[in-house]
Amino acid sequence: MTRASLDKQPHEVASMFDGVAERYDLTNDVLSLGQDRRWRKEVAKAVDARPAQKVLDLAAGTGTSSMPFARAGAYVVPCDFSQGMLRVGKRNNAWLPYTAGDATRLPFRDDVFDAVTISFGLRNVQDTDAALREMHRVTRPGGRIVICEFSHPTWAPFRTVYTEYLMRALPPVARSVSSNPDAYVYLAESIRDWPDQPALAGRLKGAGWSKVAWRNLTGGVVALHRGFKES
Repeated sequence: MTRASLDKQPHEVASMFDGVAERYDLTNDVLSLGQDRRWRKEVAKAVDARPAQKVLDLAAGTGTSSMPFARAGAYVVPCDFSQGMLRVGKRNNAWLPYTAGDATRLPFRDDVFDAVTISFGLRNVQDTDAALREMHRVTRPGGRIVICEFSHPTWAPFRTVYTEYLMRALPPVARSVSSNPDAYVYLAESIRDWPDQPALAGRLKGAGWSKVAWRNLTGGVVALHRGFKES
């Protein structure tokens, strides 16, 4: 399996990410023109992890996204359903408690985490609403969710240019740096198919999250959504 389809069968998505694990972080850096580093800094600010807090980092991949929370003194659990990603992460940072898990059936008790976050991974889950409900379940009352995901640029001319980049320029660039360039065809298609900012906010509310808001990054190429679990 070199790439998943848009019906997002879990075994297909996991296999696809297994295939890109070795060069995943490098490829993301190249394809985003370095913007992924800025986006991750904004995620860290939004999560605002504190010492002794428990943070669940879903779709953590190799654990790159988990490091800012660990540096802040939080107990962070990097969780992903790609065994290949987890193996690469464990090799690089063996001290992190990497955990295999499906976002729609999380292997954690109710009301455990102070914050749950997922960056560039919710789009790859087959049942978005089930995942949002599961994240709500494992978050303690008063805790928070932060989602960083590709979204829809707000300025129409830029949106047109961006869509052209996704569908035409991204796959050739991926061929030069990725171990599985076909996976990045899926990436482009899944971004184009993803709901816009207000639609995702509505789904968060439907899953039980309150005080839902979002902030656009890079003109809406990426959006940060945040919500809270009522006490």
